[in-house]
Amino acid sequence: MDLKELVVSTLAQNKKAALLIGGAGVAVLGLGLGYKYLRKPEKVVRVGVVSQLLIHPLKSGKAVSVALAECQKIGLRFGELQDRHWLVVTEDGHMVTGRQEPRLVLVSLTCEGGRVCLNGPNMEELRFPIKQPDNAVIDCRVFSADIQGRDCGDEASRWLTHYLGAEKTFRLVHFEPQMRARRPVEKEPLFPQYEVAYPDIGPVMLLSEASVKDLSSKLDKDVTVERFRPNIVISDCEAFDEDSWEEIQIGSVRLQRVMSCGRCIFTTVDPETGIINRKEPLETLKSYRLCKPSEKQIYKSSPLFGQLHTVKKTGILQVGDEVYKISR
Repeated sequence: MDLKELVVSTLAQNKKAALLIGGAGVAVLGLGLGYKYLRKPEKVVRVGVVSQLLIHPLKSGKAVSVALAECQKIGLRFGELQDRHWLVVTEDGHMVTGRQEPRLVLVSLTCEGGRVCLNGPNMEELRFPIKQPDNAVIDCRVFSADIQGRDCGDEASRWLTHYLGAEKTFRLVHFEPQMRARRPVEKEPLFPQYEVAYPDIGPVMLLSEASVKDLSSKLDKDVTVERFRPNIVISDCEAFDEDSWEEIQIGSVRLQRVMSCGRCIFTTVDPETGIINRKEPLETLKSYRLCKPSEKQIYKSSPLFGQLHTVKKTGILQVGDEVYKISR
């Protein structure tokens, strides 16, 4: 083959290769466009407004109301405050909540300048460092799951033990970023892909003002949202609208509903007094907020009030943000 024939042959082969590559590119582009247009578009409907953001740094302790919060996979955060990242435990590491010690709801835990501030009725404020790397790591038990916590020291232990007035000793632990989060074992089939620190079940709990108002209308004495310990409170919607929001967008944050929040004896603790009555509003909730028979294996006899969500997309939440229901 002479030089001329070789050049012609090479050009011909390159042309075929270019055509093949170009055709493949067009095919891939066509598939991408086809997926884009065949996929059902999202329907976005405004359903409410964020009226409160509440972080509960201490499990069963007082809520801290914030104007904005970072919504992480593990829950809400504002500066050094993270939702349910501090926990009261017995000496053998078992959790202590407002169910056993109702006066815990009056304890305020805040952070300032790298220090934790503990406050309670008739108690002097106690301050200690958030980071105490030389303190022991305690193996704790939250419901039926194991989880660690950094002991917050003897001073915090004496403060809590004195405040709660019990003969037994209590200790305070802190969940740190390097520790392994837990999965709520009893709800694992519903929450297979996420982990939490010390919350009962889910990383984010949402409740509407209208639902609380509806419940109050059935009681002798009004109740407030603080009694039900949500993270996100929604206004400008009807009572129990939140039950049907399977997926919502708030600012840049995307939340996915997983289940309703089954309520227990803790709802009968008054967040203003720390007194437990063991009856209301739980009995009234049971009169009209029980689950469907098909859901008995999940909720048993617990009435449903509020919705538990996982975080599909993290971001910043702000009071005043509009809430959008997403459907396809």
